[in-house]
Amino acid sequence: MLSRVLGLVRDMVFARVIGAGAGADAFFVAFKIPNFMRRLFAEGAFAQAFVPVLSEYRQKGTHEAVKALVDRVAGCLGLVLVSVTVLAVVGAPLVTGLFAPGFWLNDPDKYALTVDMVRVTFPYLLLISLTGFAGAILNSYDRFAIPAFTPVLLNLSLILAALVVAPNMDTPAYALAWGVMAAGVVQLLFQLPFLKRVHLLPAPKVDWRDPGVKRILWLMAPALFGVSVSQINLLLDTVLASFLPTGSVSWLYYSDRLVELPLGVFGIALATVITPSLSRQHAAEDPETFSQTLDWAVRSVLLLALPATLALILLAEPILMTLFQYGETTVRDMQMASYSLRAYALGLLAFMLIKVLAPGYFARQDMKTPVR
Repeated sequence: MLSRVLGLVRDMVFARVIGAGAGADAFFVAFKIPNFMRRLFAEGAFAQAFVPVLSEYRQKGTHEAVKALVDRVAGCLGLVLVSVTVLAVVGAPLVTGLFAPGFWLNDPDKYALTVDMVRVTFPYLLLISLTGFAGAILNSYDRFAIPAFTPVLLNLSLILAALVVAPNMDTPAYALAWGVMAAGVVQLLFQLPFLKRVHLLPAPKVDWRDPGVKRILWLMAPALFGVSVSQINLLLDTVLASFLPTGSVSWLYYSDRLVELPLGVFGIALATVITPSLSRQHAAEDPETFSQTLDWAVRSVLLLALPATLALILLAEPILMTLFQYGETTVRDMQMASYSLRAYALGLLAFMLIKVLAPGYFARQDMKTPVR
């Protein structure tokens, strides 16, 4: 809750400092690209495959076996992330053209600005994915508070960048790009001492033949496809908006942030808490408790998602104007954002139910059904 509320404060600061102009569009695309990839390598496909295997090792094996698995997964994941990051930074013009073709075709200045920002923001993928890896380990040991608090540091870094650094730069949005990079470093360093406390601070080793690594890769393959499909659907918003008038990417961003508030505070929080529990219940062959856990999660979603959906549809304009209509942001920006907010809100209940139902399959190491 603290993280999401601070995220709203962060977006209010964005609205005041960069509004919905060309610099804002460029930054939001540059920030969205590593976040898109993060859903594959961090709390998305990777976590869905890693947490059930780790929980099984913890339930049935020794601490030494768990530590060996963590070391080898850290080495293999780290090698992949470094490779992807180097390729993306070198190929930033191509990456930007893929994610925002409208900038490339119609607005060379905005395209060049976005390319520069992508080179700064993309290493965030490496840092936040390793942070997600650390958080998955802590969650598996029921240490939920530290991973939950970690995104607060991202929001604080970006707020400081916007209020302190941005006013001193010719292009204020550049300050936010550097804020993203700094946030990645801070979040990763913050979690390491807590991994050490549970004696699972990784000593990375690259071993693709390790049985645990092989199982995680086998489980990740369909999960990668499933997460990619949903992420590409969301990404198409940005691709299409890049062809539309300046401000379109920003309008979508502000409306998406409001839908992400109930989704993140309740939907993702529920999924985070039940996934390791369901994995342990399945490993312990306790289907009754497994079913009760899922029932509780579904009831909680229904209790929260229905009023949230109604509120976002009926109060779209006043909520947006109250939160974001400051400084560089205009009344028209908020009116345009309200249209996409109402459309997004119609899918909120379904999105939240997916967040709690999919872990029921992942915990049983069934990746194919959620993908279908």
